[in-house]
Amino acid sequence: MDWIRTINNAIAYMENHLTDEITLADISKHVHLSAFHFQRAFSLLTEMSPAEYLRKRRLSQAGADLIGGDVKVIDVAMRYCYESPESFAKAFTRFHGVSPMQVKKGSSIQFMNRFTVRITIEGGCIMEYKIEKWEAMDLLMHAEDFPAETSEAEIPKFWDAYYANAEYRKIPGYLGLCAQQKAGGDTFRYGIGCKASDVEGVPEGFEIIHIPEYTWAVFKCVGPTPTAIQTMWERIYKEWLPVSDYELIPDYDIENYLPGDASSSDYVSEICIPVRKK
Repeated sequence: MDWIRTINNAIAYMENHLTDEITLADISKHVHLSAFHFQRAFSLLTEMSPAEYLRKRRLSQAGADLIGGDVKVIDVAMRYCYESPESFAKAFTRFHGVSPMQVKKGSSIQFMNRFTVRITIEGGCIMEYKIEKWEAMDLLMHAEDFPAETSEAEIPKFWDAYYANAEYRKIPGYLGLCAQQKAGGDTFRYGIGCKASDVEGVPEGFEIIHIPEYTWAVFKCVGPTPTAIQTMWERIYKEWLPVSDYELIPDYDIENYLPGDASSSDYVSEICIPVRKK
């Protein structure tokens, strides 16, 4: 998959629907990705979530509309998918620093242009990774479904809850698993656990998730969590995927937290993504 082209196609779709009610599921379906993979790729490549991009572009255009014509505030609010003039005015004032009525009277506005994502060549930083063929395997996971739009905030709480539960702590939680849903869905399944072979049976609150046989790219992350993992995810999407001979298979991905002090500057963890030759 050409990630740069995919994200630019998504941006074009959002730009064409600034005045329509669209969801993350609508956008991800348009580019044939799960909501989770699209949300993550878009956020890493643009440093902004799709929802934030839509909000800022709508408010930018709303400001231009108010400056450029004799239009009512309520009509502009409805045009850009706000439920009421009050909610529009609050969002507008936070973004522009002035109210809609002040803009109509001549105040200046903020404006955010449409994004275009391009590859830029920087630095000679080394990424340490290996390509491995793994047989199919079963993982023992305590798992829940998460909305893609709020997962970045919810998953750390999920880890905290896992280690706060004395029964769950009996299961070695060294793997974090993203189990993707079909393209167009707005949730994905995330689990914490270990290889099924590490434990006898299936304890209450856990399930077996079968991982197919894949070729995997395994990236070494060095540094305290979650910073090292987050930094490597960004580098994978910005530096490795656009130029690699391999492309991501949008299915499962695994974070492997190795033994050691996770707050240490030399702590080692791994990101494992399924790939295939382009």
